[in-house]
Amino acid sequence: MEEKSQTVLRHVLETQFSDSHPRVDPHSSPEAGIFNKLKAAYDACMDEERLRTIGSKPLLDILRKVEKLFPAARPHSTSEPFPKLPHQAQKGLVYEGENQLTATVAYLASIGVDALVSFDVGADDKDPDSVVLTINPLRTTGLPSKEYYDDVDLVKSYSRTIGLVLEGLLLESNPNSTLHSTIGGRLSVNSESLVKDLVAFESKLAMATPSTEEAEDVTQYYNPRTLEETKSLLPQLSLQYIIASLAPPGYTTNRVIVGSPPYLEAVSSVLKSTSAETLQAYFVWKTVQHYAHRVDDSALKPLLRFNNELQGKDPDATEERWRTCVKVVDSGLGWILSKFFIEKAFSEEAKVFGDRIVSDIKAQFVKKLQKTEWMIHNIIQKIGYPTRSPDVRDPVVLQEYYKNVSITSTDFFGNAISIARFDVNREWSALGKPTDREEWGMSVPTVNAYYNPAGNEIVFPAGIMQAPVFYDPSIPQYLSYGAFGSVSGHELSHAFDSSGRHYDETGNYTEWWSNETVHAFKEKAQCFIDQYHGFTVPGADGEPLHVNGRLTLGENIADAGGLSASFAAWREYEEESPGELLPGLQGFSKDQMFFISYSNWWCGKSRKETAIDHIYRDPHAPIWARIIGTMANSREFRESFDCPKKEPTCELW
Repeated sequence: MEEKSQTVLRHVLETQFSDSHPRVDPHSSPEAGIFNKLKAAYDACMDEERLRTIGSKPLLDILRKVEKLFPAARPHSTSEPFPKLPHQAQKGLVYEGENQLTATVAYLASIGVDALVSFDVGADDKDPDSVVLTINPLRTTGLPSKEYYDDVDLVKSYSRTIGLVLEGLLLESNPNSTLHSTIGGRLSVNSESLVKDLVAFESKLAMATPSTEEAEDVTQYYNPRTLEETKSLLPQLSLQYIIASLAPPGYTTNRVIVGSPPYLEAVSSVLKSTSAETLQAYFVWKTVQHYAHRVDDSALKPLLRFNNELQGKDPDATEERWRTCVKVVDSGLGWILSKFFIEKAFSEEAKVFGDRIVSDIKAQFVKKLQKTEWMIHNIIQKIGYPTRSPDVRDPVVLQEYYKNVSITSTDFFGNAISIARFDVNREWSALGKPTDREEWGMSVPTVNAYYNPAGNEIVFPAGIMQAPVFYDPSIPQYLSYGAFGSVSGHELSHAFDSSGRHYDETGNYTEWWSNETVHAFKEKAQCFIDQYHGFTVPGADGEPLHVNGRLTLGENIADAGGLSASFAAWREYEEESPGELLPGLQGFSKDQMFFISYSNWWCGKSRKETAIDHIYRDPHAPIWARIIGTMANSREFRESFDCPKKEPTCELW
C-alpha cells in the first residue's frame, strides 16, 4: 500500500497539469496554481545537478547566522541588548532574562530546529478546547536515544563523524583556514577537544531525558507551571522572550506545561559548567543534523554514511531520488498533494465502506462495554480526508492556506526554510484561539491511523484505505475486516487503554474510572506487561534485548481489543452477506482467513539495528510480536485453528 501510494504521488508530480486536467485553464485557475507549487517543490528536489553545484552554501549561510547570534571566540560589546558572554575558556552560563542563549534557541525553533528543549503547541489535556504551550525534553539529543550513549564504539564513530563534518564545512566556508584541519584522516587536537566536549554535553542532556515510557505517560508529562516557576527550573532561558518571538502579536500567558521539571533543572545545571565554544558547536551541529538532507556536498557524506550504518544499511546506500522527493513534498505541502491523491486513489464508495466498518466495530464495543456506551458514541471518526482546516477538495482554500509558503523550482534549501517557518508559525498561531478540532495530524496519503485522546477522535487517512487490504468490491470482507477492521478496532481500543483511560468523552484529562475499575484494570494489564516482556530481539552485544512491556502496554491492549471487536463485527456482516473462499486457499476456513489477513497485514522484516532502535523508542512491540502475542490473546483465533488450549494468554475486555 505504501508502494502504491508513492507511485500514485510520483505520477501526479511527474505529469503536466495540462495533460491531467485538459479542461482547466493552466494559467489562471486556483487548481493550476496549487499544482504548480507542488511541481516546483518536486522539481527543485529532483534537480541534483544544481544541488551539487550549490553545495553547502545555503546551509553555511544559516550556520553563520547561528554563530553570529551565539559567538564564542570574542566578548560582546556592552552596547548590545544582551549580557556579555564569558570568554570561551570560561564556564558558567548563569544569565537571567533575554540573552544570546535565548535568542539562539528562539531562532533555531523558528526554522524547525530543537535545541536544549522542544516546544509544542496543542490542546490542553485538562482543558481540550484551549491551546497551551508545552516545553518538553528533546526527543533526540543527537543519537536516537539515551541508550546509544552507553555504546563506547558507537560514540567514538559518532564523534569522528561530527569532527569530519564540521571541519569539512569550515573548509568549505573558508578554504584558507588552518584553525581546524584533518591530518591523515585524523582530527587535529583542537577539533578533537571541542568534539569531545560537544558529545559529552549531548550525553548529559540525553541522560537527563525521561524514559520513553515516562514521556508517553500523561500522568508524568502534564505539569502546569507559571512562567516564574518555569524560570526557576531553567533561569538561563527566557520563555517570555521566546513567546514574544514566536507567538501571535499581543499574546500573553502565565501558564505553560512542563513536560519534565527534572529535565529543565538538569539542563540548567549542565549549562553552568559548559563553555560558550562548546555551546556554539552544539547549536551548529543541531542545525547541520536537521538540514543535512537538504544539501548535496562531500563535507556531509560522513554524516550520511554514519546514519546509514546506524540503521544497519550499507554506508553508501541511497534511496531513489524520486522517492525522497515525494516524501519531501508530502511533508511540506501535504494538503495540496492530498487533493490530487484522493482524485486518483480514493473513491466515495471506499469512504462509505470505511465509515461502515468503523461504525460496525463501535457497535461491538458498545456490547462489550455497556456502561461506557456514552463514551463510545462520542468518539469522532474521521475517514479519508479533511473537509475543514483545510478542505483538501477546494483549490481556493488550499491556495489561501499555503499563500505564505514561498516555493521555487531552483531553491531546494530555501523551500525547506520557507516550509519550516510556515509550519512553526501555523503551530504557534493557534495560541490564544480555541482548539481547532477539525485539524488532522496526518496527510491523506499516509499509510497509518491514529487515536487522539484530547480530541477523542479516531482518524483513518485514505492512504491506509486502499485495495486489496481495505476496499475492493472483488474481495471477500473477511480480508478487509481482518486487516483494516482490526486497525479500526485498535484505534477505538486506545480510548480505554493505559493512556486513553485518563481521558473522558470530551478529551479532558481526568480520572473518570472508579478505584475498583482502575485496580482491576492494572491487574489484567500486568498480564500483558509480563507476556510482551518475554519477547526479545538480539541486542548490539548479541545478548537478548527484552521488549518493554510497560512502554508497549497501550498498543498491545489495543491490538487485542481491536482484533476481537473486528472479528465480531465481521461475523455479523458475514451473516448478512456471506463471502466466498479465495481460489487456491479453500483449505482455510473463513474464520482462519480473517486471522491470516490480520497477520499478513503486520508481516515483515526489520534490520537488527532497526529492531534495537524500536525497542528503545517505539511504544509498539516488534511486528512479529504483534502477530504472535495478539493471536495468543485471541480466544477466537484459538478456536478457529482448534488449538488445544482455548483460553487466551491475556484478556482485558
